[in-house]
Amino acid sequence: MTITQLITFLLIGIGLSFDSFAVSVSCGLMRRKIQFKQAVIVAASLAFFQGVFPAVGWLIGSTVKNLISSVDHWIAFGLLAFIGIKMIVEGVKENGSLTNFNPFKLSVLIGLSVATSIDALVVGLSFGFLDMPILFPVLVIGVVTFIASMLGMLFGKYIPAKRSHQSLILGGVILISIGIKILVEHLWF
Repeated sequence: MTITQLITFLLIGIGLSFDSFAVSVSCGLMRRKIQFKQAVIVAASLAFFQGVFPAVGWLIGSTVKNLISSVDHWIAFGLLAFIGIKMIVEGVKENGSLTNFNPFKLSVLIGLSVATSIDALVVGLSFGFLDMPILFPVLVIGVVTFIASMLGMLFGKYIPAKRSHQSLILGGVILISIGIKILVEHLWF
């Protein structure tokens, strides 16, 4: 593994974790007295799904990559740009934050975990198309998401909700930048 790949995987993990961070900030805002055990359960659920979805996407992408190998870099760019733009739009919305909910209810927790991980599934598709390794990125994405989620709940107790929107914008910019990097590498190098 090269240093460039390591940096790319870390940036992807950071970019993908912003949805979970925003949800966690909302959890902290709504439940200011979250116990450590509860925070670990929420963060572990978000991290688990955020780590598993890229692996599922990778399996699908690896299966169909031979059919699309001539345009795989365009697909990866398009998917990452789409996700990035979606995150930026959500970050710009004034009323994009979560309202009254109980993040400790199992159905709500799984729903939040799946909803924040759809982007990771698409990133996994890109990895499969580009024949990239998946184990290390899955671990990085899961660990980064867990840390971001724990920090989000902690910050949610002390920061205004407006800042969670800014994290979505930053995550979107990171994912778009990675998509551009993939496109440039395949077209000119």
